Amino acid sequence: MSDVLAVNAVNLTKTYGPLTAVDNITVQIGQGEVYGILGPNGAGKTTFLRMLFGLIRPDSGTLEVFGRSWPKNGVSALDGVAGFIESPKFYPGLTGRRNLQLLAGLDGGTAGRRIDEVLEVVDLADRYRDKVRGYSFGMRQRLGVAASLLRDPRLLVLDEPANGLDPAGIRDMRALVKRLAESGLTVLLSSHDMGEVEQICDDVTIMRTGSVVYHGSIAALREQAPAQAHRISTTDDHRTETLARARGLQVSHTEDGLAVRGPQRDVDALIADIIGASIALRGLSLSETPLEALFFMLTESAPGAPTADLNIPATSGAHR
Repeated sequence: MSDVLAVNAVNLTKTYGPLTAVDNITVQIGQGEVYGILGPNGAGKTTFLRMLFGLIRPDSGTLEVFGRSWPKNGVSALDGVAGFIESPKFYPGLTGRRNLQLLAGLDGGTAGRRIDEVLEVVDLADRYRDKVRGYSFGMRQRLGVAASLLRDPRLLVLDEPANGLDPAGIRDMRALVKRLAESGLTVLLSSHDMGEVEQICDDVTIMRTGSVVYHGSIAALREQAPAQAHRISTTDDHRTETLARARGLQVSHTEDGLAVRGPQRDVDALIADIIGASIALRGLSLSETPLEALFFMLTESAPGAPTADLNIPATSGAHR
């Protein structure tokens, strides 16, 4: 495989008046990776993707795709690149196949010969005769992936592909991305959902208010994750909090009780303490996963603030 990076973005900055949408970020993605750009709304993910597609230009920094850039190569910088930003749009009164035929005609070349193949890949081979107005949101998202695959890309860029989907749609989209990744395609996926990225991506860049707060592998991130949190609701949360802190557990308040974090054996002992103190236990459930908890810790603190007690670099990363 070539040593040329699929995406090589170095020190990118983009401002809109007083707003810094992307602040000196570096993102480098190797060919064949399934890479996640993760962050809450407003983190700068879509701004980064718009710069990658050449829809907007950075104020400073450099951005190359397979060694090509807009300043040097113009529109050919996007050779081998396909995808969509936000939700893909189609003519609702036309069938799925006819929409793809129109898009293939714009691309020219051999794209039209791939229509049956891409419909099969995205599991729409039995619905291509139906008008798009009758498609579910998930089907339209999959048709967007099919349209992207018409170009036979080397890099597929998907902006929040599971956003707005029901659980079945999320499952189908996740399975589709995994199949595409297994074929050797480089996939760049943006999301605000840690669970989605964790199950699909090899490496991730986490953004907050335009800056990078983590860059590296999912495996390395998982090692930094805190203990699983439990939601606990009782008839006396004040005494429960005292019992939890006596066990050395971390405690925070939620809308419906307490969130308790620490080793499972200590949480188990706390439950026994609660019952032994004649406090009625009204609710006990798992909170967010450890990686989700870490994601919130990284993205909800104030910009520039240290990630307390975490050995995580709050700087732009580079491809390893």
